Amino acid sequence: MNFDFSFSGIKALFFDNVTIKQTIFKNTFWLAIGTTVSKLLNLFLLVYVARILGATEYGKFSFALAFISFFVIFHDFGLPTLVTREYSKNEEEKDRGEFYSIISLKILLSIAAFTIILVSSFFITTDPQIRNVILILTLFSILNGFSSVFYAVFQARQKMEYQTWLEVLQYLLISGFGIFVLFRFPSVENLSYGYLAAGLISLIFVLIFFNKKIFNLRISWQSSVWRKFLIMSWPLALTGLFGAVYNYIDSIMMGFWGMITETGWYNAAYRIIFVTYIPMGLISGSFYPALSNFFKTSIEKLQKVWDYQMESMILFSLPLMVGGIVLAPRIIYSFYPLDFTPSILAFQILILSTGLLFLYRPFFDIMIAANQQKNTFWVTVSGAVINILLNLILIPKYKLYGAAFATVIAYLLILLISVWLTSKFTPIRISYLKLLLVLVLAGLSSILMYFLISQPVVYNLNIFISVAAGALIYFVSFFILKRITRPIYEKI
Repeated sequence: MNFDFSFSGIKALFFDNVTIKQTIFKNTFWLAIGTTVSKLLNLFLLVYVARILGATEYGKFSFALAFISFFVIFHDFGLPTLVTREYSKNEEEKDRGEFYSIISLKILLSIAAFTIILVSSFFITTDPQIRNVILILTLFSILNGFSSVFYAVFQARQKMEYQTWLEVLQYLLISGFGIFVLFRFPSVENLSYGYLAAGLISLIFVLIFFNKKIFNLRISWQSSVWRKFLIMSWPLALTGLFGAVYNYIDSIMMGFWGMITETGWYNAAYRIIFVTYIPMGLISGSFYPALSNFFKTSIEKLQKVWDYQMESMILFSLPLMVGGIVLAPRIIYSFYPLDFTPSILAFQILILSTGLLFLYRPFFDIMIAANQQKNTFWVTVSGAVINILLNLILIPKYKLYGAAFATVIAYLLILLISVWLTSKFTPIRISYLKLLLVLVLAGLSSILMYFLISQPVVYNLNIFISVAAGALIYFVSFFILKRITRPIYEKI
């Protein structure tokens, strides 16, 4: 891709969709900014919550967030993913009436979700403070759910810069309100009100922006459109429901069993784990629209795009696992006080699930692009059932560490099943030899990285410098090895 450094050239590079490579670069650039800034702001806010309120109060807040997130799918119902897929099939403007009816469907789903969470909150906890936090954060989650539908249209039109600006604004508001509350009125309930205020203001900005940049908004109540999208989305909705098991059922079960402090330790580790998802989200978000488009137009291009995505996931997954295990004590103590020491081992276990999730995501994306939602549903159900059973066995005995091991085993299972389903139900042909070569190169580079960051002179540096040094040696080693083995790669 040749770069034009004139004003018009820079504008085209970062704001226009010109070629496939340029569009993917542009989307990745904006998603990188939006995702990185949003996740880091969220991480630093929650670190302050843990530091100021302590492990137990942080455990209450994390328990409430996990419980709500478990029910998000009832007002999400997989609609954003479908909107992106359906609106990216061509450059012609879709029938706006459909989108207007999707908005009304979101309203109905949100009412249903709020009712379900309200009733369920009386069964999950007897603590009135936690119940209040759950209801406040539910309203915040519903507001976020509306924004995600509008973001889906931005993604379909491959205008990720719009989503980035609005997401950064939202997390700036959340962080601003959150820090103010923590220092002036410190409590988990007041913090929840800060989240709600930020969610409401950011949604207003999203509605105004969408109305100006895309098309004028209004609401339509066409039941035929509801039926159409509900029929397409129910496998995604159920997939999301069971997928929530992987991320939230462990915290919910620990909180339900009264392990509130353990929930705080566990989520302290998990919050940092969520930041390691950034590269995966960027890669997936950049490639998914192209996969959806090429599935209908060119199988050859579809294969090339998917191969590139899979290799990119391998490239990032191994150093994250190796580096995370080695630097776990430094990472935890850099963010949390000494009473969060139990979070170290939980982090080391959970980082393995990150690597497995990276490897799984390309298979999930191609199955959705190939309209195989039902298969992704059964994959997720299988893993969720195993996860629940393992939690029931391991949490009572090993507490937060049992929950972490259950997550890793569940992700391993869904990865193996997804490989088989992708080969059977999509046009993708998995080149195991090429992927094995990339895996070997990433493994050798990770070993070199391990020897560097485990040395005291590097290990005891500022954690960000240690991570940067490890990343530098890894990527330099990987690309040198790849260049050396390029003739072998091309012959496979």
